[in-house]
Amino acid sequence: MKITFLGTGTSQGVPVIACNCEVCTSTDARDNRLRTSIMIEDKSKVIVVDSGPDFRQQMLRAHVQRLDAIVFTHEHKDHIAGLDDIRAFNYRQKGPVDVYGDLRVQAALKREFYYIFEEFKYPGIPQLNLHTIGSEPFNIGHITFTPIEVLHYKLPVLGFRINDFTYITDAKIISAEETDKIRGSKILVINALQKESHISHFTLDEAVAFAQEIGAEKTYLTHISHRLGLHSDIAKELPRGIELAYDGLQLNMAD
Repeated sequence: MKITFLGTGTSQGVPVIACNCEVCTSTDARDNRLRTSIMIEDKSKVIVVDSGPDFRQQMLRAHVQRLDAIVFTHEHKDHIAGLDDIRAFNYRQKGPVDVYGDLRVQAALKREFYYIFEEFKYPGIPQLNLHTIGSEPFNIGHITFTPIEVLHYKLPVLGFRINDFTYITDAKIISAEETDKIRGSKILVINALQKESHISHFTLDEAVAFAQEIGAEKTYLTHISHRLGLHSDIAKELPRGIELAYDGLQLNMAD
């Protein structure tokens, strides 16, 4: 199984529009971050977690030729806004793309992309099959997703564990019960927005502390703001086994 970080930035991405800070003007490619998303590939399926505003650009940059499914963590715009661009895969694959989300996510999709769900199907609109997910594990092909519920301020957000890999974004609070689902992961991905306190995201220190509690062999930090600092500087501050993720990073894991 291969995992590609399609985007590792927060809701505004990096660089931020009209910002001239040292991160937004950095020439280090690792400081350029599209909105947070990953792609999971095995022998039979290509799955993307979240299709934010940069989805089209991410698909082009990663040279993605097929898409079997999108799994949504939650309904915020930086995680769903690019859904319309599945049309290219509909045309190429001559059929719909499977879309997985809880009932709240589905309500948001039906509101934001109302034309997809109208009785009259305008030619060329995106084609999708909606699948409802909750707290129980579900399969896409041979890949089993175990949902992990975290709180993004007061909004429930789903992370996912796949074998020894756990992916969580937009977390501020993770209960002891949900934390237990993560224990034993060899690779953990967790959000680390910035150093300063934030109402709905882990800070760098909070993310590091959580990573150390879990004790994964490797932890990658994602959903990063320009306020965190330069990739090269922050990398020097991190404990062993904890690294900043960056766009284009790929992980190869046993199926």
